[in-house]
Amino acid sequence: DSYAQIFSEEAFLAWLWNTIVITVTVSIIGVIVAATGAYAFSRWRFPGRRPALIFLLTTQMIPAGMLLVPLYVIVAQLGLTNNISGLMLAYITTAVPFSIWILKGYYDTIPPDLEEAAMVDGCNRMESFWRIILPLSTPALSIVFLFNFLGAWAEFLVAKVILVSPDVWTWSLGLNDLIGTFNTDWGKYAAGSVIVTIPVLLLFTWQSKYLISGLTLGGVKG
Repeated sequence: DSYAQIFSEEAFLAWLWNTIVITVTVSIIGVIVAATGAYAFSRWRFPGRRPALIFLLTTQMIPAGMLLVPLYVIVAQLGLTNNISGLMLAYITTAVPFSIWILKGYYDTIPPDLEEAAMVDGCNRMESFWRIILPLSTPALSIVFLFNFLGAWAEFLVAKVILVSPDVWTWSLGLNDLIGTFNTDWGKYAAGSVIVTIPVLLLFTWQSKYLISGLTLGGVKG
């Protein structure tokens, strides 16, 4: 009964749809930005490269709670409060630095000779990146996509600050609304919690073959 009630009595489908749109968009954009940024850090030696890498690493040491105020100020100045686009921007901002570090370590394990051979055969730099580097980096790209997906799928604090209207709520905000001061609908809450685990389980099952190799091959420079 609780499974039927959460769909009939609550806007659970809308919450789930909003979450899917946000999560997939953040994951794809995060992979695109990190893939190109990490390639620049891996292949080119430019002024400020090491300080920039250290800066990206130090951003991961800042607790999420400390980022709420600056993220909200930026989103508010852009007029994106109570808008899923504003939440996407906040998630991408926090996801890209860690993704760049993962991909940079993986790119370092790919010999530059492969790209040079491709350019001798007629490819330019972008074509060698597209035809050589990206196919070889599929495990790392899959892991970055997975991390970005998980980070956005179950996030609550930032979403609570940026999204106010129930029309744009994610599932975490919607289920939280079922918890009242004096009464909690535990049946619908538990049913919703089970349902939202299904996409994550399917994604892990699909990408399980890349999970170990994507995490370990970029760990040392070979």
